[in-house]
Amino acid sequence: MKPTSTLSSPRARGPVQCIWPAQASLGEGLLWSEQHQTLYWVDILQKQVHRLDPASGAKHSWSFDEEISALAERAGAPGLVVTLRRGFAEWDPAEPDTAPRYLAQPDTEPPTNRFNDGKCDAQGRFWGGTMDFECVAPSGTWWRLDPDGTCAPHMGGFAVTNGPTWSLGGETMFVNDTDRGRVLAFDYDSATGTPANRRDWLRLAKGDGLPDGMTTDADGRLWIAHWAGGCVTCHDPQTAAELCRIALPASQITNCAFGGPDLRTLYITSARVGLDAAQLAAEPLAGALFSVELDCAGLPANRFGG
Repeated sequence: MKPTSTLSSPRARGPVQCIWPAQASLGEGLLWSEQHQTLYWVDILQKQVHRLDPASGAKHSWSFDEEISALAERAGAPGLVVTLRRGFAEWDPAEPDTAPRYLAQPDTEPPTNRFNDGKCDAQGRFWGGTMDFECVAPSGTWWRLDPDGTCAPHMGGFAVTNGPTWSLGGETMFVNDTDRGRVLAFDYDSATGTPANRRDWLRLAKGDGLPDGMTTDADGRLWIAHWAGGCVTCHDPQTAAELCRIALPASQITNCAFGGPDLRTLYITSARVGLDAAQLAAEPLAGALFSVELDCAGLPANRFGG
């Protein structure tokens, strides 16, 4: 008999709001800064980082010379660690005239690849995934940047990498094999940062799109953005059962992250890339940044340990 969900179903406390109609080509990389109470996100293809102060409504954007896709605050230094097209770099928004400085550039990556999604584990290691720029060749790999600067590959064979996130206790790592429509789970050794025992955890149903970015809430539930599915879904970490669905007024939903003073605001990014004129006319908010208030809280973003 298939186990049933043991967690309650969360609920929205209000409607979905469009908080930045940015018309992003490929919105991604959500990061809530607890220290500054601001939200960072990126437009990968337009090579931009955006920052929103929800309290004041202030917005700021930075442009770069190459694609930028994922962000993490640092535990022991100011500024951010980011993934650029060819690797991991450090960049400080407080010094906007200073270009990012590479920390590690994997030399085995094909020239047709770029970095995509990424996130830090609870021990301060930054996991960044690479992918084929055309989303076809299974040439993507997950790379782990350690606080001491060591950078090493782990899981390979992905056309599009998304995620990652971890179970509440850190014993399971989840990543999205987006092109194949599945969420993978790995046993995770938090002491060494080593994933093992790769297995299918969830396959999205036909018509539900493809799994993109995701996050874990304070009760351990997984929240998954659906590319070409127009929604974010919430799942039980043990059974993968769907507990909640948030519909969005855009089809290409790319990422989700908790933020706000009490971490009860779910921020959601979307994309316009690949949509034709008729689709864009039907989805005027494609590429916008959205938010929705929930009756559950998220977790603070892990910081890079270096």
